[in-house]
Amino acid sequence: MNLKKKVSLSNIFTGILMVFVLAMLFSPNFKGIVIQNLMKIGLFQPSIPDGSTKDLVEEINANAYNEEILFRNMEDEVIELSDQKGKVVFINFWATWCPPCIAEMPAINKLYSNFRDNDKVMFLMVDVDNNPAKSQKFMDKRKFDLPVYTPASPIPSSYMGGAIPTTLVLNKYGKVVFKHEGMGDFSNEEFKVFVSKLIAE
Repeated sequence: MNLKKKVSLSNIFTGILMVFVLAMLFSPNFKGIVIQNLMKIGLFQPSIPDGSTKDLVEEINANAYNEEILFRNMEDEVIELSDQKGKVVFINFWATWCPPCIAEMPAINKLYSNFRDNDKVMFLMVDVDNNPAKSQKFMDKRKFDLPVYTPASPIPSSYMGGAIPTTLVLNKYGKVVFKHEGMGDFSNEEFKVFVSKLIAE
């Protein structure tokens, strides 16, 4: 009897584990939820720039194209990045099928809610698949208020080298002061203070 019970419990555990593994492999949404919960316990915190990141930031700015970087919004209006000087610009390169992108989206939405009424801050959620209808549907389904953009010009590899999600913050002078590849909890207090300080500069 005990042997049968042990075998039965073992089978149940194995079945649950298999379902979990398959869901992680084939469901970006499920994987995103798992990663999101890991973020809530303090993992995947973005590193706020300090003196140690100065060389990286200088290299990004030096290697950026001299050509204009353009983005298109949902109203089909094209904006020039250089025209946003005077604002702190938060740029996130993402895709709807990317689990880490899905996982960090609630935190970015929370950050956006903190600054949405501040005209000195601009958020660009850039869909790298260039499918604005699909990405807007993604936002609407999850009740995110984030503004969706698509690239309207080549993006410098120093800004986005191919890994998503990639997040940049530009200061009010149009210089990159923060770059993070991979997901991050951008709703934490330290990051909000970082953005607030950039606004106050």
